[in-house]
Amino acid sequence: MKGLLYFLVIIFANTIGSVSGMGGGVIIKPVLDFIALDSVVAISFYSTVAVFVMSIVSTYRQVKNGMSMRFDLVSWISLGAVLGGIFGNLLFEALLHVADEKLVQLLQIILTIITLLFAFFYSRYEWKNFTLEGIPWYLLCGLILGFLASFLGIGGGPINVSVLMLMFAMPIKDATVYSICTIFFSQLSKLVTIASSTGFARYDLTMLWFVVPAAILGGLLGARASRMFSAKKVTIIFQGIILCVLLINIYNASRLF
Repeated sequence: MKGLLYFLVIIFANTIGSVSGMGGGVIIKPVLDFIALDSVVAISFYSTVAVFVMSIVSTYRQVKNGMSMRFDLVSWISLGAVLGGIFGNLLFEALLHVADEKLVQLLQIILTIITLLFAFFYSRYEWKNFTLEGIPWYLLCGLILGFLASFLGIGGGPINVSVLMLMFAMPIKDATVYSICTIFFSQLSKLVTIASSTGFARYDLTMLWFVVPAAILGGLLGARASRMFSAKKVTIIFQGIILCVLLINIYNASRLF
């Protein structure tokens, strides 16, 4: 029953996450927190795996469909995302050793709410964009996105799209594709960090039989749906999901008190 429930949540989340560039984790993490069938550590792990698999499928489909990318930009942002992802996971594990799990979960929720509010207001009111160029800016962008993606356990979330649009003046549909590429590297670094530190023994790996196929299906459906929507519709989906996830996170935070 739990496996089927996770399967359905991940398909829906990754389909929407692939279209909007959010990566699915911004939906998976709070929904699985709400269902509360696993620990915060296990939920973060399943969310990471689901988003990682989705990012592979979605990026492959987008490139195959003719989406062109600046590989210098992708490369440096991704390197920053790897480093940020490692730091984010190390901080997450360190906090679990010195603080109560509920306190760590509450911190994750608060930071997620802040990033959601920033992303919503940025996309809603079309704040000024910058046209930053150069390797230091690309690395800084990747570090920020990788850290938040890994520490919050939400893959990349709406912060990716908003920061890419803000720093590099990208159209939203281009930003969603670069966001998914960044998510791939940040989640890869998190999985490598887990493998080389705590290992996977503390997780119920049989759940991956539900998580991985759902992530693949979600990535395929999202890549196909992305071609059907205009930039305006992608923006509407982006904002709608932000509001829904914001409400779920606020409710999850209230349950911790």
